[in-house]
Amino acid sequence: MTPAEMLRQMRADAPLVQCITNYVAMNIAANVVLAAGASPAMVHAVEEIPEFTPIAGALTINIGTVSAPWRDSMLLAAELARDKTIPWVLDPVAHFISDYRRQVAQDLLARRPTIVRGNASEILALAGEAGLGKGADSGDSVEAAEGAARMLAQRSGAVVAITGPLDFVTDGTRAAHLSGGSAWMPKVTALGCSLTALMGAYAAVGPAFNATLAALAHFKVAGTRAGAEATGPGSFQVHFLDALAATGPEDLAAVIRT
Repeated sequence: MTPAEMLRQMRADAPLVQCITNYVAMNIAANVVLAAGASPAMVHAVEEIPEFTPIAGALTINIGTVSAPWRDSMLLAAELARDKTIPWVLDPVAHFISDYRRQVAQDLLARRPTIVRGNASEILALAGEAGLGKGADSGDSVEAAEGAARMLAQRSGAVVAITGPLDFVTDGTRAAHLSGGSAWMPKVTALGCSLTALMGAYAAVGPAFNATLAALAHFKVAGTRAGAEATGPGSFQVHFLDALAATGPEDLAAVIRT
């Protein structure tokens, strides 16, 4: 499926996406998924996971505000998704800042995510290489992490996406870059986390590599359009949600370079 076909299918199906994400990201992630055309569910209680995860079209896990109860939910949901072949996306936010967080990320990676999305420093560290990250912010360029992304994809079996001014995605063999977006995007809290949720929506309707390309392209196109209208980060967020909804299938191919 091409990215254009995936967008049509995603909007036709409106897949249910379970988002176990951080407190900061919940609102914007839900709004992004809705604006794009899918159905978000912010279900994270461990007591609900056995019944809910199996009915989701996709699962996304973001460790931004991880704690012991959330860790248990994440691991159980990831196990269920793997066992029932439900696509799931891992966002290992700042996993290198503590031993606890590092172990959570590795435990989740061992449960075979379909897609891994992070900034350059997060991907470098997840692949076992040194990076310059500070908290959730990347201190490394996307280009510097491309080799680590390829290695991580080959080792884990996941499609790996590095997001930044120029996005990079690889399955260990194929690779693509995506351009576009806006300088306002890093100024809106948890916008990257919401991209992880959108990847889940696309992964629910098609192959992982194409789904990742489609989600990244959708974000780039909407970001470029919103940036042309915005006067600051507040107005950018409003325009961005509108642009996600207005982006058409034919718009996606222009930002992808293979």
